[in-house]
Amino acid sequence: MSAPHVGVLALQGDTREHLAALREAGAEASTVRRLRELETVDALVIPGGESTTMSHLLREFGLLEPLRARLAGGMPAYGSCAGMILLATEIMDAGSVGREATPLKAIDMTVRRNAFGRQVDSFEDDIEFTGLDKPVHAVFIRAPWVERVGQDVEVLGEAGGHIVAVRQGKMIATSFHPEMTGDRRIHKLFVELL
Repeated sequence: MSAPHVGVLALQGDTREHLAALREAGAEASTVRRLRELETVDALVIPGGESTTMSHLLREFGLLEPLRARLAGGMPAYGSCAGMILLATEIMDAGSVGREATPLKAIDMTVRRNAFGRQVDSFEDDIEFTGLDKPVHAVFIRAPWVERVGQDVEVLGEAGGHIVAVRQGKMIATSFHPEMTGDRRIHKLFVELL
């Protein structure tokens, strides 16, 4: 069986790190900036970055509705930080009118943007992660947290009493950045779902 082809949304954010992590996890990985590239991948990673900027660029590049359709049709996805925000069904503190983060409605959850604070409040922590044998060293940068999960959403990790990692079917989201640590277990977990 050939390796799954995973795209990394490359409109803004830490694309290169996710591409490297996916390749180390056994996937074929490429960038996604255009509709034809989205149509060729088996799954998608939505990286960290700035969720309002990414939403704006999804609309500008004509990807918002096609991406929503692929996700609704069952395409697996993994979102880190801003990616978690975008995969939600509801976003709290979504931004100013005309410049707000737009939910893709792929995981039944409500996410609060920048919940842990501003850039200066960024931190690292070791967290227990369901399905992994040892804690994950998590890097939180202007990170969101999950306020509410639906009944089909499994909580995979918490930090400071807040939900920071979830799974629903073949969708995973983390409020932290595993691609920045060299620990490829979360990417491997995602690739194994495919």
